[in-house]
Amino acid sequence: MLDISEIKTIEHDVLIIGAGGAGLSAAIEASSLGMSTGIVMKSLLGKAHTVMAEGGMAAALANVDERDHWKIHFRDTMRGGKFLNVWRMAELHAKLAPVRVRLLEEWGAVFDRTKNGLINQRNFGGHRYPRLAHVGDRTGLEMIRTLQDHGIHQGIETYMECTALDLLKNQKGEVCGVVCMWRETGTFVIFKAKSIIMATGGGGKAWDVTSNSWEYTGDGYAMAYEAGAELMDMEFNQFHPTGMVWPLSVKGILVTESVRGEGGILLNNEGTRFMFNYIPERFRSETADTQEEAARWLAGDPNARRPPELLTRDVVARAINDEVKAGRGSEHGGAYLNIATQRSAENIKKKLPSMYHQFKVLAELDITKEPMEVGPTCHYFMGGIRVDADTTMSSVPGMFACGECAAGMHGANRLGGNSLSDLLVFGYLSGKNAAEYAKQRATHSEIDKEQVNKIIQNATNILNRESGANPYLLHEELEQNMQTNVGIIRTKDTLETGIDQLDKIKEAYKNVKAKGASQFNPGWHEALGLRNLLITAEAVARAALLREESRGAHTRADFPGEQKDWLNYNIVSTKGMDGKMQLIKVERPVPDSELERIAESSIEDLEIEIVQERKKEKA
Repeated sequence: MLDISEIKTIEHDVLIIGAGGAGLSAAIEASSLGMSTGIVMKSLLGKAHTVMAEGGMAAALANVDERDHWKIHFRDTMRGGKFLNVWRMAELHAKLAPVRVRLLEEWGAVFDRTKNGLINQRNFGGHRYPRLAHVGDRTGLEMIRTLQDHGIHQGIETYMECTALDLLKNQKGEVCGVVCMWRETGTFVIFKAKSIIMATGGGGKAWDVTSNSWEYTGDGYAMAYEAGAELMDMEFNQFHPTGMVWPLSVKGILVTESVRGEGGILLNNEGTRFMFNYIPERFRSETADTQEEAARWLAGDPNARRPPELLTRDVVARAINDEVKAGRGSEHGGAYLNIATQRSAENIKKKLPSMYHQFKVLAELDITKEPMEVGPTCHYFMGGIRVDADTTMSSVPGMFACGECAAGMHGANRLGGNSLSDLLVFGYLSGKNAAEYAKQRATHSEIDKEQVNKIIQNATNILNRESGANPYLLHEELEQNMQTNVGIIRTKDTLETGIDQLDKIKEAYKNVKAKGASQFNPGWHEALGLRNLLITAEAVARAALLREESRGAHTRADFPGEQKDWLNYNIVSTKGMDGKMQLIKVERPVPDSELERIAESSIEDLEIEIVQERKKEKA
C-alpha cells in the first residue's frame, strides 16, 4: 500500500474540475465570496470547448427586437426541449441570462454593436427573435478570454494539465477531495476540498463523427457515477446538423449555426431548398413556408416568419440525414450550405470571419463563392449529472455540477446559443451555492487512505501489466460501435447490438495495457479517458433502449413520434450495489402552473401580455 503522506496534498474551500465557461464562472463567484478556490483542468487554460460556441449567447436583452422578453425565451427553450426540460432551470436561465451577459460586458467582453451602441444580437434556430449576443463568429473565444482574465486577477488558483481520476468521500458520504495526476510527470496529487463543482463538459469522443476534441471523454459523468451520483436523460445526445463533411481529415468539425442565422440556406444535390419539406406541425405557424417569405425575412421584414433553416437542431439534423438516405445528398454524403448567394463577400467576411478562415485553410474552399458541404456531427449532451435546479447540487452531498455535464436545463434538445448563457447562469449558481456549502464545513475531512490507494492502483495497473489490449484500438471500436448502433437514428435491434458490443469492449478493457513509463504517456492518458467513455456510452445506450419514443434529439425509428406518457418520466442511471448500471424511470414533478401557462401560450397572447406589463412598469 502506498504511503499517501508522500503524495502532495493541496487544500481549497471550493475546487472546480473543468475550466470552460461554466467552471470559470463558478470559480469567479466562489472566489468573490471569500472562498479559497482552485480549478483543475486536464488541458490548458483558455483551451476549453467553450471556444467552439461561435455564434453567440442567448439572452432576452431586447436590443435588436424590443418585443423580446424572458417569458418568450423561456417558451422557446421549453418548446425546443420538447417540454422535457426541468421547468425551474429553464426559468432561472431565461431570467438571469441578460444579467450575466451584461456583467460579462462589464468585465471586458467586446461585443458587436448595434447602430445605437448596444450589444448586437442575431437570429438562431428555435429562437423567436434575434437573441444571440455575439462577437462575429468567435463569441465563445471572447467569453473564455474575458472570464479567465477576470478570474486570474481575482486570485483563483489554476492547475493545468492535471487529470482528475476519481472523487474521494468522507464517512458521511460527502465529497471531500479528488485524486489527480500531473500529465507531464505522471505523478499523483490529492486535492482536499469542502465542496467540489463538476464542470467537465460532455463525452462526444465516444462517437466517430464528432465536433468534440480529445478532452471530451465524459470524465464528469463517470466520476460522478462512480461516486454514487445519479445521471439523468443520457439518451439525449445532440447531433449538430452542420459539421464539416469534406475533406475526411476535418470531418465533424463544427460549422456554426450563425451561418444559417445570417441567412445561409440548405440545398440537396438537385438544388432544392429541402427544409421547406420538413417543417413540424408545432412550428408551422412560426416558420416561413415559401421562398418569398423567407426572402422578406432576410431583407429585414420584422413580420416575416423565420426560414426553415432556423428550425431546431434535431429537426434540421434529421432532415439532412433523410436527404442523404434518399440519395439526394451532397457529393461526399451531406448537404450543401450556401451563404454565398444570400450575402455579399464583404458581409460574410465581417460576420463570419472564423468560418471563412476555417474553410479556406482546411478545405481550400471560399465560402463567399461556393457552398459548404455539411452533415450531422455528435456535438452536445443534454443529459448529465442530475442536480437540484436552484442549488445545482447533485445527489452526493457537496458535489455540484454545471454546464454541459449537468442535466435538466435543455430537456430533449438544446437551442443554439443557450449553451453559453447556460454556462454563465449555472456556473454562477454553482459557485454561489458551493461556497455557501463550504462555509458550513469548519474543517477539511480526513482523507481515506484505502480510497486513494484503490484509485492509484486502478490507474497504474494499466502501466504495470505485461500485456493487454491496445487502448487506441479499443477506443476506435467504441467510436465505430456508437456511430453505427447508437447514432442519430436508433432501433431496439441496433441498440441491443450496441450494448452487446459495449460489454465486449468493457471486458477487453479490464486488461488494457499502455506501454512505457508514467511520464507524459499518451497511451496511458488514452486508457484513463477510455474508462470514462465506456461508462458514458453505456449510460447513453441503455437509456436510449429504455425510452421507447422519439423526442428531440433521441429518435427511435421503431417508435416514431412523441409519446404523451413518456413526457412524464426522466431516465435515471446509477451504479448498483453489484457494480452494474441500473436504470429507472423517475416520474417528473408537476410544473408550476404559471410556467406551464407561459410555455403553452401563443406568441400573440404573450406579446400582448408583455406590452401590458411594460406599460404598468412605466406607470
